[in-house]
Amino acid sequence: MSDNCNYDCGSCGEDCPSRNSQPKDLFFPPNANSHVKKVIGVVSGKGGVGKSLVTSLISVAMRLRGHSIAIMDADVTGPSIPKVFGIRSKLYSDETGIMPVTSEMGIKLVSLNLLLSNDTDPVVWRGPIIAGMVEQFWSDVQWGDVDYMFVDMPPGTGDVPLTVFQSLPLNGILVITSPQELVGMIVEKSVNMAKMMKIPLLGLIENMSYFKCDQCGKEHHIFGESHLEEIAEKAGITATARLPIDPLMASSCDKGEVETVRCQELDKIAESLENI
Repeated sequence: MSDNCNYDCGSCGEDCPSRNSQPKDLFFPPNANSHVKKVIGVVSGKGGVGKSLVTSLISVAMRLRGHSIAIMDADVTGPSIPKVFGIRSKLYSDETGIMPVTSEMGIKLVSLNLLLSNDTDPVVWRGPIIAGMVEQFWSDVQWGDVDYMFVDMPPGTGDVPLTVFQSLPLNGILVITSPQELVGMIVEKSVNMAKMMKIPLLGLIENMSYFKCDQCGKEHHIFGESHLEEIAEKAGITATARLPIDPLMASSCDKGEVETVRCQELDKIAESLENI
């Protein structure tokens, strides 16, 4: 070990015994009472494309298929998962770890909003602290037996997505986008990050793809024509879905009743997850 060692082997070129003893991966160990079979990240290149909505909808869809489901709300500074499920109870812990909250359908949830005194309290934390919270959600929570865990990540390619990609045993990611050309360009950053980290791309979902008139049945592309196939082909993604602008769906989520929504547009995505 060098006399000037800062214990950061990633920035050091010395070939010393301490460096050679470093672990080969950065995976954090799960809680002793957690048995999670598949971990799926849900990502987007920018905010406002409905990532948390899609996380909730695909979780409900997979639960209806008979799987045990959990959601880790890793969007620490903008958590919204508890609201769409209508959950107001708080997390509690014992000597073995933190217990997740369970929805009416039996979906297990953990979110920072379930630890705050008030839902509207801001989380004014720097990146490393936020990333550390995500690690605690994995290591300190007693998730129990889970077939599929969905990790709702903040938008972009910052600290939290990097922490999840490096520290959790991801089986793949779902990428959420919307029709605007700018969003299509930005989502490629998330796709390229996943490829750099060798994380499989399991599906591409275009939210707010169209509005279907309830009078004439015609589809109106309010945010522009779709670029879904173009982006999917370029990224090598075969499972895709288009979600409409649906006022009834939005109203159900605002009321905390996402579990009453049946989104058939996600059936192909659900099938692809079952084939992992």
